[in-house]
Amino acid sequence: MKVFQNYPLLDHNTFKMKVSCRQFIELERPEEIVNLCEQNLLEQPFFILGGGSNVLFTKDFDGAIVHPVFQGIERMDEEAQSVTLRVAAGTEWETLIHYCLEHQYYGLENLTGIPGLVGSAPVQNIGAYGVEVKDCIIAVEGYHLSSGAPFRYDNADCRFGYRSSLFKTELKGQCFITHVCFRLSKEPHYTLTYKALKDELERQQLEPSLENIVQTVRAVRDSKLPDITQIGCAGSFFQNPIVPATLHESLKEQLPDLVAYPAGDMVKLAAGQLIDKAGWKGYREGDAGIYPKQALVVVNYGHARPEEIRQLYEKVISDVYNKFKVSLRPEVNII
Repeated sequence: MKVFQNYPLLDHNTFKMKVSCRQFIELERPEEIVNLCEQNLLEQPFFILGGGSNVLFTKDFDGAIVHPVFQGIERMDEEAQSVTLRVAAGTEWETLIHYCLEHQYYGLENLTGIPGLVGSAPVQNIGAYGVEVKDCIIAVEGYHLSSGAPFRYDNADCRFGYRSSLFKTELKGQCFITHVCFRLSKEPHYTLTYKALKDELERQQLEPSLENIVQTVRAVRDSKLPDITQIGCAGSFFQNPIVPATLHESLKEQLPDLVAYPAGDMVKLAAGQLIDKAGWKGYREGDAGIYPKQALVVVNYGHARPEEIRQLYEKVISDVYNKFKVSLRPEVNII
């Protein structure tokens, strides 16, 4: 365990906010979280930070940031058609994607290019191009922060939902995830329900394969999303809203080309389209802006202050509601 005082967070958040925390704690082994509990170090305000790719710091954090750096991928069980991997929380998500590509394990390939660490993936139930990580997770392991007691929640216990889980709702801020267990297929299995992905494969005349899917997903992502090493952002800033069917029907009269997907008795709309239709796509005020290629993305072009980012996304939320009566919610953690 390493502990730093008055630590700058510029390199630990992809929005590139120039903020700091009172204490920064690097955990080099999973069980070190128990030591923090026993020493009452988590009685102060704290936040568990992975890769910092899904967070907006609006000011300096007057507390402790807990950051796992332990990594590793273990094969726990292997059968003729499937394999079970136990992956440490501090492992880069893209490292896991590369591992699956190298060993020809199917299931996570649509999720390539998502920044962050493996431990954060189940919290947000990350998803892209027709796949959610819950589709491959069989269990999540970690420690309860109140007692230091270990836990293992099976998939059904995690209460996964759209960009949500038990760890983001009932147990928010109460758990430290150490490992995520995945069951992946060893036989070719692809999800090509996302139109842009399917169209790009056909355009390039590529047959489905792990390599081609990964290559194509990265190409589609790069065509829409900024390079976080060049432009500060946290990927998709807003959740796609889920609305009653009656609101969907009325909106279709206002927006004939409205994009919508079934969501049980409700309807999921495309937040990016609504923001675009409201006239915000490409908007820029100082160094805070809405990315010109994807209206879901709020960006820091260089030196935007936290309050400037906050003012911008609040304006977008207010304007979209005023025009369409749809309430947008941030997908990122706002601290």
